[in-house]
Amino acid sequence: MDQQNAGNAKSASMDTEVGRFVVEQRLATQEEVDHCLTLQSQPDHGGETLASILVREGVVTERQARRVKTTIETSRRQQIPGYVILEKLGAGAMATVFKARQLSLDRIVAIKVLPKRLSENREYVERFYREGKAAAKLNHANIVQAIDVGEAGGYHYFVMEYVEGHTLGDELDAGKVFPEAEALDYIIQVGRALEHAHSHGLVHRDVKPKNVMITRERIAKLADMGLARATSDTAAAQAEAGKAYGTPYYISPEQIRGELDIDFRADIYALGATLYHLVTGRVPFQAPTPAAVMHKHLKEPLTPPDHVNTALSAGLGEVVEVMMAKDRNRRYSTTSDLLLDLEAIAAGEAPLQARRQYDESALTSLADEAVEAPSVDEEVHVPPRPRNTGMALMVLGVALALSVALNLLMLVLLLAGD
Repeated sequence: MDQQNAGNAKSASMDTEVGRFVVEQRLATQEEVDHCLTLQSQPDHGGETLASILVREGVVTERQARRVKTTIETSRRQQIPGYVILEKLGAGAMATVFKARQLSLDRIVAIKVLPKRLSENREYVERFYREGKAAAKLNHANIVQAIDVGEAGGYHYFVMEYVEGHTLGDELDAGKVFPEAEALDYIIQVGRALEHAHSHGLVHRDVKPKNVMITRERIAKLADMGLARATSDTAAAQAEAGKAYGTPYYISPEQIRGELDIDFRADIYALGATLYHLVTGRVPFQAPTPAAVMHKHLKEPLTPPDHVNTALSAGLGEVVEVMMAKDRNRRYSTTSDLLLDLEAIAAGEAPLQARRQYDESALTSLADEAVEAPSVDEEVHVPPRPRNTGMALMVLGVALALSVALNLLMLVLLLAGD
């Protein structure tokens, strides 16, 4: 009898989750579910499950019903206290992301779960928790909000704001080339998110189109703080010395070199590469391998975006060139200066900060060249003048004078003879 009661309770629990799930996924209306629950409550329903009644009544298909049950069963196997997994949103090399319901606040959230195989790797686990802690320090409309981080059943998880939409990378993958005004709108929003993060001493280190979510209201939200690091975290910097963390198409030269003191200017570079991709439809540097791409970031001059897409304004080209300067000292000196220029060109005005930075860089280059230039004696080999140069010139002058006088005398004699 106890086993039968346990089975009935389990079946009732599954029916409850099925009913909630199909409504949340808009597979059925609440009225349709209530109708099927009424049929199930009748004495002659024969123990039929809610899922089978939904199929019999034509509310969902058999395939949909199987998928719903599979998702719920997966959720139960990977249950996180306080949350109900609704569906799998996606999976990457580092984690799987689920859509879930937070029971305490009755709201939809996204949960990133570290795979079991990575849970034994201390580096991955530390990076995973670092992402949660970094995101928790930030509260901005253009940053995906962190909610919770923890471990349950051997799984490490990170709960965050659920963003219904897609990424800029999805639109690029579909072949879209963004008009200048639209691209600037998104980049300014991400720039504000970065300004907020930088003011809290955090560097994202992996800004790219795939990490920018776009909501249905066309609001951009910076996601994935997995590589974020506090500029004051010297221990982490030492541990990562010499390693290139980032995505090859958008990574800054100093990240490629594995420098210790990575700061906000690395994010400015990556944001510039992202803007370049949006308005040209191609990444700044292309090559067959990631290593070859990174070599170009280090050595190859950038083709300005307005040379690739001639419909772009020259001002946008100027801004991107300063953002993506290989020497970070020649990029924008603050994220706020960058935003001033982005907002200026969006308004059809000149990027004054970029021009000032260019002028300062030009003066610095001239100064550097003056300091490094070899001495005149080393650079230009001028043979020494002969010691008797003055005497030689005097003799030559006298000879010319005598020649002129002789010619005049001959002319006089000829005229006198006539």
